[in-house]
Amino acid sequence: MGNVHRVVVLALDGVYPFELGIPNRVLGAADGRYAVVTCTVDGRPVRTNADFSITVEHGPEVLATADTLVIPPFDTSLLTREAPADALAALAAVRPGTRIVSICTGAFLLASAGLLDGRRATTHWALAELFRSWYPQVRLDPGVLFIDDGGVLTSAGAASGVDVCLHLVRADHGSEIANRVARLCVVPPWRDGGQAQYIEQPVPAPAANDTAATRDWALRNLQEPLSLASLAEHARMSRRTFVRRFNEEVGMSPGRWIVQQRIDRARHLLESTDLAVDEIAGRVGFATGASLRQHLHAAIGVTPLAYRRTFRGAVLAAGRPWGAHRRPGRFSPPEPGGRGVRRARASDRGR
Repeated sequence: MGNVHRVVVLALDGVYPFELGIPNRVLGAADGRYAVVTCTVDGRPVRTNADFSITVEHGPEVLATADTLVIPPFDTSLLTREAPADALAALAAVRPGTRIVSICTGAFLLASAGLLDGRRATTHWALAELFRSWYPQVRLDPGVLFIDDGGVLTSAGAASGVDVCLHLVRADHGSEIANRVARLCVVPPWRDGGQAQYIEQPVPAPAANDTAATRDWALRNLQEPLSLASLAEHARMSRRTFVRRFNEEVGMSPGRWIVQQRIDRARHLLESTDLAVDEIAGRVGFATGASLRQHLHAAIGVTPLAYRRTFRGAVLAAGRPWGAHRRPGRFSPPEPGGRGVRRARASDRGR
């Protein structure tokens, strides 16, 4: 399988226990492809935001060994514009080129350290106003589940940590492995990073019909045209009612959702088969191979052939994890908007 990818999770004072366990639970289900260790800034126990504290086996010395660093959230009562000195010192121990991931309030630490300057980032929607007032240099988008911005990833609250960790698996090893991990963890294998956070909105009144059955039908018939009229007819709703209810349930328009499902299916076929691009396009519902190329490039910035070479060549054949080429050294974050192999491999941001 090649070198095992080293993931270090930094538990800060007031850490949320649920999110603290997500990296180990999700990445640990990837058949030994990741080694996940947890540390604190000084090696001592930390209190959680619940009624217990946790003891870890590692201190800040393991930060220099990380290929990926994950910052879980900590209690909002502990948020300060200037991060604690020990937390900033911990970040300074990270090697150049290390992939960095935050969940929820973890983005505040990254922003305080200047690692999000000029980047797109997200955090929990309820903290957006505070975040913007403290860090106007960050291009905050609080309406999405997670953002992959060239080696620095930020995610929203709670379960979006599962989404961003599945995204890491998909980016590193492809959708086949990510789907297997999702099944083991009993979670949806795919929620696009661009999907809306569940921001406070009036809850739609219960109805005998929703769009779930139609979504399931659409997934089984992606090769068909699937017009808005056909979707609404299947759901036995007017077009206007169907669009409104679909947005309430999914967080995006039917058309955008269909395109994303077709792209996801196409990616799976590119990774797992030798089918020609035109044939894949037909199987997933794009009119031509050119249409597939256009949509795939718009979504993740690469052509179908480049995508296939990446996953079926460098990653799956060699099994080389991120960071295998890196050397320890003084921490220097990736350039804002930086591009490279990681960004081209599988940025599922839905742009």
